[in-house]
Formats: sequence, C-alpha cells, structure tokens
Amino acid sequence: MRLANGLKLTGLIVGVAITDIAVLSPGLLGIEIGGGNAMETASGTTLLIMSVLVLCYGAFRFLYEAAIMPSATTFKTHDDYIAALQAYRGMKGLKRDIVCSIDQLNRLQRKKRALIGLLEQHFDRTELSFRKFAAVIAAVEKLFYNFIRGILHKAHVFDASSLSGMEKKSGRTALFSERLISEKRRLYDDYLGAVKGYLSANEEILLKLDQLLLEISRLGYAKDRNVEELPCMQEIDTLIKQTSFYQS
Repeated sequence: MRLANGLKLTGLIVGVAITDIAVLSPGLLGIEIGGGNAMETASGTTLLIMSVLVLCYGAFRFLYEAAIMPSATTFKTHDDYIAALQAYRGMKGLKRDIVCSIDQLNRLQRKKRALIGLLEQHFDRTELSFRKFAAVIAAVEKLFYNFIRGILHKAHVFDASSLSGMEKKSGRTALFSERLISEKRRLYDDYLGAVKGYLSANEEILLKLDQLLLEISRLGYAKDRNVEELPCMQEIDTLIKQTSFYQS
C-alpha cells in the first residue's frame, strides 16, 4: 500500500514536471515568465502556482492520508486483512499478538471451508437448513473480522517505544514524574489488554465453529431437527448478540 502510494506520488511529480516543461520551454509552447507579454507572464505564473498546489495536495493525499488507518470498507477480502496485519508484525510489544491474529484469520478460512463442505454433504443449498447455517456462519465471520479491525485500530495508535523511552530517560535524568510514567504505563497496558481481548474473543469464535462442525457431523439423517435447537447454534447466536461489548 505504501509502495503504491509512493509510485503514485512519483507519477504525479513527473506529470507536473513534464507539463511545466512543455508549457514553459521556448521550443514548445514557449510561454515566457517576465517577458514583454503580460498575458504570458500571468499564464506562466498561474501554471507554476497550480503546479505547487497540485504537488502539495498529492503529497498530502498519498503520504499523510496513507498513514491514517483505513476505514472498514477498505478491507474487502481475507488477503486485505492479512496484508494490513503484516504491516504491524514487527511492532514492539505486539509481535506475538499480530502473529496470533494472522494465524486466527487463516484458521477461520479453513473452518469456514470445512463447514460449507460438510453442510453440502447434509443439505442441498436450496434447503432452509442450509441457508440458516450459512447465515450464522456469515454473521459470526463478520463479528470475527470486526475484532480484527479492532486489533488493527489499536495497533495503528499503539506506541510501545514511547513508554520505554520515557522510563529510560527518567532513570537517568528524571525528566518525567513517576505519575506521568505511571499514567503512560496504564495506557500501554490498556492497549495490550484491548488487543488480547479481541484475540480471546476470536479464539472463542473459532472454538464455537469447531463445536458447530462436530454437531453438524452428528446430524446424520435427522434433517427435520430444528437447527436453532442445536446447542452450539444457540451459543453462537448469543455471542453475536454481544457484539456491542467488543466494539473498537
């Protein structure tokens, strides 16, 4: 993502430069700034001002906005989430959490494929039971990705180095009070706690999907059984209804 934005900015700079050269070069359009023609001077000056504005806007768009956490609509596929997490894989204080979240994403995909495959063995895709199971799987997957976005949001604003830097400086020169360092440490722990909370919630989802796999495999020929009565379906439904407690 950062490489693509860098290439776009480079392309913009090259495009502006070519345009300026074409307009101001004597051998081409030959508009002259500071010559005897007031119209040419005004046009050339306007072009240069517009070029600066375009470059400033491009730098803001491709560099500053690229550093802002993308909105939820940016992530459309499994690979989008993986790529976003990979960007934080080397972050101090969150390395293991990020690796764990990537592993959870991959396991979610495997379980989802296994569930759909198992459902196709028991039901036709047009059957109501299949649609009910598929709807629950889609809802729990949405919840799972919501937690992943929570991890990404926390990682985007997390800064473990600032705490360690304060502690080191405080030990040598007492630049910061113990109260300030304590508050910083508490905030640091809150970030870590939130990330681990999301990881735990997603691990619970994966466990529920494992249980759902087992329950579906035991259905046998009992297709007439109400799928909402399956214990795991009820537990998953409860979990989905608790989404508001895990908002990022």
